[in-house]
Amino acid sequence: MMVDRIPSAATSAASVVRSQVVSSIGALAFLACMLAGIAVSALAGKAYGVLAGAVVGAYFLFSIKVAKQWERAAVLRMGRYQGLKGPGVFTIIPVIDTLSDFVDQRIRVTDVKAEQTLTRDAVPVYVDAIVFWLVWNAEKSILEVENFFNAITLSAQTALRESIGRHMLTEMLTDRESLGRELQRILDEKTNPWGVTVQSVEIRDVQIPQELQDAMSREAQAQRERQARIILGTAETEISEKFAQAATMYKDNPIALHLRAMNMLYEAIKEKGSMVIVPSSAVETMGLGGMIGTTALSRIVGSQAEGGAAQ
Repeated sequence: MMVDRIPSAATSAASVVRSQVVSSIGALAFLACMLAGIAVSALAGKAYGVLAGAVVGAYFLFSIKVAKQWERAAVLRMGRYQGLKGPGVFTIIPVIDTLSDFVDQRIRVTDVKAEQTLTRDAVPVYVDAIVFWLVWNAEKSILEVENFFNAITLSAQTALRESIGRHMLTEMLTDRESLGRELQRILDEKTNPWGVTVQSVEIRDVQIPQELQDAMSREAQAQRERQARIILGTAETEISEKFAQAATMYKDNPIALHLRAMNMLYEAIKEKGSMVIVPSSAVETMGLGGMIGTTALSRIVGSQAEGGAAQ
């Protein structure tokens, strides 16, 4: 379903083109002519001065027009195009000449929305875009299309809907710039014959249903968990390979295994108050019995020596 906000579109269209029946300079000229006619009538004592001033003032009132720096207007004389007028002050022939609406040639911004449009993988999305465009040829925009603002708005909505249908959801979420460039190219090809160029199209927002957002969140979480388990399994494989290499080295070098066992035992008992239970087979293998007996004997001799010294 395509939604066009009519009130805002009408307001924007009014800012793009405007009509001018009477200009401020024309009104001042009319007032000046009336005052001059009144003064002439007062001096001559005749009423023809006021009448002449009213006629001349009315002519200037409807013939003098003013266009702003960014505005252009087309003059039609007896229905035939004569040329563009503006910017600044210019005159037309009342009744004979017809003046079109003034066309704004500044860069304009149009908000375009596409609601509940299906993507290529049949996912309903809500897309909000903005179109930057300008009238580069006022003559074409006046003569070639009736209402170029509405034409651009409807064309942008149609192009946006068609572009959404040609793209996958992931492409729209991750590559908005390419979608905007595609829309700009499509619109520019269509609007150039009207004297309008589309400078850029920006995808402002892409919304998907809440249920689909939850499903995508769960999918992303499962993918991350899977990746974490793969990393952990890879680490375990590398550790097991290192252990296998170490076992091969210790198998051919029992002295290295003995030194490694002693180092592990030292690391375990170096903390104060720690107690380590070692199997008897390990004690016999490493020759720890003799080492422990020697250590105990040295402690006994040391204590006896301290006792004799005390006596």
